[in-house]
Amino acid sequence: MKRFFGQQPTMDETSKERLDRELNELLQGLRIAIPGVQFMYAFLLTVPFAQGFARVTEFQKDVFLVALISTALSSVCFIAPAVQHRLLFRGGAKDVLLRRSNRYGIAGALALAVAMTSAILLVVDYLFGRSWALSVAIPLSALILWVWLLQPVITRFRRAGDPLP
Repeated sequence: MKRFFGQQPTMDETSKERLDRELNELLQGLRIAIPGVQFMYAFLLTVPFAQGFARVTEFQKDVFLVALISTALSSVCFIAPAVQHRLLFRGGAKDVLLRRSNRYGIAGALALAVAMTSAILLVVDYLFGRSWALSVAIPLSALILWVWLLQPVITRFRRAGDPLP
């Protein structure tokens, strides 16, 4: 059995042990992302109350809204596995929870990519202008797309056509 992260499965690992281990690995990964997303979300919630916010352009307000909503979506997706785990505890649905939680993690990462790019676009546009903002935000989004999505997808397909979860 091929593994990309975490412990290697043992020959005597039962299906239940595998599910327990994989769910634990997934939740551990999400625990790393959640504080950063929540910090960003809290910061964005305070921005409209800052003195300088009255001077933002309509474009900057639109970018702010995208950053705020995508940060909220990322937070929802990253927190959902823990909440569902509590609600489904001992319900015999760990395999379903694991697949669903993996998808939430991917969706949360995509929303976080949009949030980070939007936040950078907003701040750089506000401080330095649109051309600088685009010259920073576009390469950042390309880097995130490569590192978070394309590189892992390419690796999966190169490893015997392993399908995405």
